[in-house]
Amino acid sequence: MTEHATGLPPVEYAVAVERYLAASGLAEGSRRIYRIALHTWAWALADRPAPTGPARRRARPPVLPLALLDHPDAAERLRAAVAHRAADTDPRTLNRELSTLRAAAVWWRAHGWIDGDPTADLHPRPAPRPAAAAGPLTPDQLHALFALRAPLREQTLWHLLHESGAAIETVLALDTDHLDLPRRRSRPGHTPLHWRTGTARLLPLLVAGRTEGPLFLTDRRAPTGTPALDRCPYTGRARLSYRRAAELFTTHSGTIGPGWTLRQLRAGR
Repeated sequence: MTEHATGLPPVEYAVAVERYLAASGLAEGSRRIYRIALHTWAWALADRPAPTGPARRRARPPVLPLALLDHPDAAERLRAAVAHRAADTDPRTLNRELSTLRAAAVWWRAHGWIDGDPTADLHPRPAPRPAAAAGPLTPDQLHALFALRAPLREQTLWHLLHESGAAIETVLALDTDHLDLPRRRSRPGHTPLHWRTGTARLLPLLVAGRTEGPLFLTDRRAPTGTPALDRCPYTGRARLSYRRAAELFTTHSGTIGPGWTLRQLRAGR
């Protein structure tokens, strides 16, 4: 990207962020995540505490010059912010956001907008060791889970995962036209899946006349830019993500047993 293509060097940090994101080639959803991360570091450069929780996504960053990245105290301010956020932020999230700032700083420096790199001595936080995999849910735990007053979508997903033994990613990638409901299996040409009575009872209710598009849908309409393959042509809603499915399972199962994961529904099969 030439200096002519990006215009004059920006004065404000926020403008530099937008220039970087515009040249990144990222999809809109990814640019939004990167923008939140880069705005968070702006609070550290301004020597102010960053908003947390939902407020962090909506907060406008402080207005400050990009030249603050060349201030002698910039590296120390960022180092203090990393240490402060490490107390209540998942190491993987913190490292990802630190990597985002480092990549932006390299790009800005390559364009001559800043002289130094205050992120050079900031090191990733050590990731926690993965916990030992939990075993499959017992029959009593499964009975309690399936007796919950959970939405149809969740109950169908849980039954299908348990009865088919399929990978979570495989189940979430299903489209309604992949299903052979009378034979309780997937149609030829798709990943082979078979299910039993519990799933067979719920699937027709979930499909409800849909003949194409994702089987498991989000609660809201798909954002702009969602690929057609991941959008329901009837409702406009998006395909349910692994992350959201896992969050919902944790929320519902947490009322009867702490620490359960979706993988425990198919463990040992």
